[in-house]
Amino acid sequence: MLGFLLRLLPFWVREPLLIAVGSVLGVRIMYLAFRDHDRVAAGLGVVFLVFTAIRVYAVIRALRARRNPSPAVSADGAAVDAAAQPQPQPQPQPQPQAGTGPRPGPDTPEKEHNAWSQAVAAVAVVGALAVALWVAPRFMPSDDNAPQPASCSGGAHEELPKAYKDTPKPVTGEELCKALNRPDLAKLLGTPGETATTVSSTNSTAPLTDGKVAQPEAEVTFDTYTVNVSATYNELSTDQYVKLMKFGDEKDIKTLTVLGRPAVLSSDHTMKLEINLGSGGSGGPVEQGPLARTLSVALDRNDRGGYCDITVWSTSGALPNDSVLLNIAEKVLPRIPERPVR
Repeated sequence: MLGFLLRLLPFWVREPLLIAVGSVLGVRIMYLAFRDHDRVAAGLGVVFLVFTAIRVYAVIRALRARRNPSPAVSADGAAVDAAAQPQPQPQPQPQPQAGTGPRPGPDTPEKEHNAWSQAVAAVAVVGALAVALWVAPRFMPSDDNAPQPASCSGGAHEELPKAYKDTPKPVTGEELCKALNRPDLAKLLGTPGETATTVSSTNSTAPLTDGKVAQPEAEVTFDTYTVNVSATYNELSTDQYVKLMKFGDEKDIKTLTVLGRPAVLSSDHTMKLEINLGSGGSGGPVEQGPLARTLSVALDRNDRGGYCDITVWSTSGALPNDSVLLNIAEKVLPRIPERPVR
């Protein structure tokens, strides 16, 4: 049906229209093919460009034929032989009586006028099509169904517990979330193709402190890894913290320095809790979860108390290299103010 309608159009409208459509589609498909490294799309773009080149060649031949009209020459040279034979002399024709025949006048101006009208119409059609193709993507809904990375909550700030008011310049959970949920976090974890699925933050207090120690935290979850960052504003120095670890279940304890601050690496198992939402709503027992790796860094260079924990784990139990934790710490710690002198 479309081909039939195109054949009904005049030559000087149909051919420029096909050239415009073929060139726009060909260039667009080739751009998408190079961007997505799609060989099939590249082949389709080449087909459109070749089709456009053929139409351009046909228009050029038609323009040359209009400028230099010449008798059509058949394949067997019949036109040439006819021109070589002597032509009979034309016989005088009777002159028509005045007022009985059509008015004499050359046909060339009328044909030229029609050609120019067709050319102007073709240019107008091509221009309208180009404008439509350029503007349409801005108003049409996008077909991109790729999942967007989760972001930190931008809602109203919740009221902070009293421990935050008693702590000089504490960081909040939302600030930790913005510091952790970086665009390059997945790349730092070694999984650059992943996007954050869930992001959360809280302004909680440390357990067993009767709500007197501020402990904000933020967590970002990917398909492979989960990263948790917390800041504990207690009086525990790094040396005391290391001694406390040795009494617990922490493993692979390693002390080091990060950005001029005392730090320690350790490993411990997470907790696994199953909740049954069926009849009764009872939950299962608390079980041992996958192993997690934690980098604890003092909140100030003089280690006057308090620390920041950066913990990474995965449901599969696999852990990244310690260099991953160090790289994350170098990006996140500058966003956390050092603890001021008390």
